[in-house]
Amino acid sequence: MKSQALLLPLALGLMAGSALAETIVVDDQVVVRASDIARPAPGMKMDVVTKRFGEPQERHAAVGAPPISRWDYAGYSVFFEKDRVIHTVVIGS
Repeated sequence: MKSQALLLPLALGLMAGSALAETIVVDDQVVVRASDIARPAPGMKMDVVTKRFGEPQERHAAVGAPPISRWDYAGYSVFFEKDRVIHTVVIGS
Protein backbone atom coordinates (compact mmCIF):
# COMPACT_ATOMS: atom_id res chain seq x y z
CA MET A 1 0.00 0.00 0.00
CA LYS A 2 2.81 2.43 0.89
CA SER A 3 4.55 1.86 -2.46
CA GLN A 4 1.34 2.67 -4.35
CA ALA A 5 1.05 5.95 -2.43
CA LEU A 6 4.56 6.89 -3.56
CA LEU A 7 3.92 6.13 -7.23
CA LEU A 8 1.30 8.84 -7.77
CA PRO A 9 3.52 11.80 -6.74
CA LEU A 10 6.36 10.34 -8.78
CA ALA A 11 4.15 10.00 -11.86
CA LEU A 12 2.77 13.52 -11.43
CA GLY A 13 6.29 14.92 -11.15
CA LEU A 14 7.33 13.21 -14.37
CA MET A 15 4.29 14.42 -16.25
CA ALA A 16 5.01 17.98 -15.11
CA GLY A 17 8.33 17.86 -16.92
CA SER A 18 10.55 17.85 -13.86
CA ALA A 19 13.46 15.46 -13.86
CA LEU A 20 16.11 14.25 -11.48
CA ALA A 21 18.59 13.22 -14.17
CA GLU A 22 19.31 14.09 -17.74
CA THR A 23 21.02 12.42 -20.63
CA ILE A 24 23.58 14.76 -22.16
CA VAL A 25 26.11 14.56 -24.95
CA VAL A 26 29.54 15.98 -24.16
CA ASP A 27 32.43 15.62 -26.62
CA ASP A 28 30.53 12.89 -28.49
CA GLN A 29 30.05 10.89 -25.26
CA VAL A 30 26.66 10.17 -23.67
CA VAL A 31 26.60 11.04 -19.96
CA VAL A 32 23.83 10.86 -17.33
CA ARG A 33 23.98 13.46 -14.57
CA ALA A 34 21.72 15.00 -11.95
CA SER A 35 19.61 17.92 -13.19
CA ASP A 36 16.45 19.90 -12.66
CA ILE A 37 16.24 21.40 -16.16
CA ALA A 38 12.61 21.72 -17.26
CA ARG A 39 12.06 19.68 -20.42
CA PRO A 40 9.43 17.35 -21.89
CA ALA A 41 8.81 14.17 -19.91
CA PRO A 42 8.28 10.70 -21.40
CA GLY A 43 4.69 10.15 -22.43
CA MET A 44 3.88 13.81 -23.19
CA LYS A 45 1.98 14.34 -26.43
CA MET A 46 3.37 16.59 -29.15
CA ASP A 47 0.68 19.25 -28.71
CA VAL A 48 1.42 19.48 -24.97
CA VAL A 49 5.16 19.80 -25.67
CA THR A 50 4.45 22.67 -28.08
CA LYS A 51 2.18 24.43 -25.56
CA ARG A 52 4.67 24.12 -22.68
CA PHE A 53 8.00 24.52 -24.48
CA GLY A 54 7.09 26.43 -27.66
CA GLU A 55 7.88 25.64 -31.25
CA PRO A 56 11.09 23.68 -31.84
CA GLN A 57 13.93 25.21 -33.81
CA GLU A 58 13.76 22.25 -36.19
CA ARG A 59 11.46 19.27 -36.73
CA HIS A 60 12.96 16.13 -38.26
CA ALA A 61 10.67 13.83 -40.24
CA ALA A 62 9.68 10.49 -38.73
CA VAL A 63 11.61 7.41 -39.83
CA GLY A 64 11.17 3.69 -39.27
CA ALA A 65 8.40 1.56 -37.86
CA PRO A 66 7.17 2.60 -35.38
CA PRO A 67 7.79 6.14 -36.61
CA ILE A 68 10.44 7.97 -34.55
CA SER A 69 10.83 11.73 -35.00
CA ARG A 70 12.99 14.39 -33.37
CA TRP A 71 12.41 18.00 -32.45
CA ASP A 72 15.42 20.20 -31.73
CA TYR A 73 15.24 22.97 -29.13
CA ALA A 74 18.04 25.23 -27.88
CA GLY A 75 20.16 22.90 -25.77
CA TYR A 76 18.20 19.66 -26.13
CA SER A 77 16.41 17.33 -28.54
CA VAL A 78 13.12 15.55 -27.94
CA PHE A 79 12.46 12.13 -29.47
CA PHE A 80 8.93 10.95 -30.20
CA GLU A 81 7.41 7.58 -31.05
CA LYS A 82 4.33 8.48 -33.05
CA ASP A 83 3.04 11.49 -31.04
CA ARG A 84 4.52 10.69 -27.60
CA VAL A 85 7.85 11.70 -26.04
CA ILE A 86 10.12 8.70 -25.52
CA HIS A 87 13.32 10.54 -24.50
CA THR A 88 14.97 13.94 -24.24
CA VAL A 89 18.71 14.41 -24.77
CA VAL A 90 20.38 17.56 -23.46
CA ILE A 91 23.37 18.83 -25.43
CA GLY A 92 25.96 19.92 -22.85
CA SER A 93 29.31 21.58 -23.02
